[in-house]
Amino acid sequence: MTDISSTASVATGKPARYGKQLASHLGRKVASEWDPEVEQGWIDFPNGGRATLAAGDGVLLIALVAPDAEARDRLEEVVGRHLVRFGAQDELVCTWQRTDGTQGTEHRNTED
Repeated sequence: MTDISSTASVATGKPARYGKQLASHLGRKVASEWDPEVEQGWIDFPNGGRATLAAGDGVLLIALVAPDAEARDRLEEVVGRHLVRFGAQDELVCTWQRTDGTQGTEHRNTED
């Protein structure tokens, strides 16, 4: 079986803060880690999926790997929804690019 993957590059002035917050928040229910020294982390999900996080210069890079398309779709939703909620004041937008060529999802805070 081949893993299915998706990536997002989320523009933000605080990539390490949001990476740490995402790993910490989701880590209440699943295994996760954030290393502040290298500003990278990961989140493991029970469906066999994993999100890797890396803070870059003005961007939080997220890579998802899932065992199938259904799991990938769910991880895009969970990770994207949480991230844009945390970054509502910064108007974060999380747009997923899928390696299989299908249209990825986009998450943005729509609350007024």
